[in-house]
Amino acid sequence: MLEILAYAIGVMYTPGPINLLGLHSGINGKTREHIGFFGGVGSAMFILFTLLGYLGLTFINPALLPYISLIGCTYILYIAWKVVRSNVNLSHKTEQTAVLSFSNGLIMQLLNPKALVATLPISTIQFPAAGISGSAILVWSCLLALLAFGAPGSYSLVGSLMGKRINNPFYFKVFNCLMCGLLIFVAVSIGYEHVYLLLRN
Repeated sequence: MLEILAYAIGVMYTPGPINLLGLHSGINGKTREHIGFFGGVGSAMFILFTLLGYLGLTFINPALLPYISLIGCTYILYIAWKVVRSNVNLSHKTEQTAVLSFSNGLIMQLLNPKALVATLPISTIQFPAAGISGSAILVWSCLLALLAFGAPGSYSLVGSLMGKRINNPFYFKVFNCLMCGLLIFVAVSIGYEHVYLLLRN
């Protein structure tokens, strides 16, 4: 269960297009106006977690789970590598003239590749491995959707508190290194518990 939350936080809270939009709204003093946008992001993640959670349990053969887990671990390590090597550029900020709506957040997140990066390993690997099924999928989807809502929301709050002083990408680099370490921890945990131990027996 801890691995699910660790992976979700590690992926959802790293700088990405949605989170940088949240940061931008905070810097421009529009956190309150964008709560609907953040809600759209969370709703999109709820839809993805729920659909993939139920479809994953239907179509995945349990005998294939260790191999799917191995692919998932490899992909998580790849994401960790991409995160630690990424550069956040805040110098190309543009003026935001319109308030982003619920539907903007919903559509953008459903089309955001990072959303699939977060939902696929959890829904198709970690849910079945942790025995999460039936109504528990809905409960976990709600919890993870709240985390997804909080990601751009927290960036917006940081932006509103720090204002125009957030111009140094060094702080984001440190944050990326912390997220990378968290993702590596998750990959190693999944690899040991759901690949090595299962294939050894």
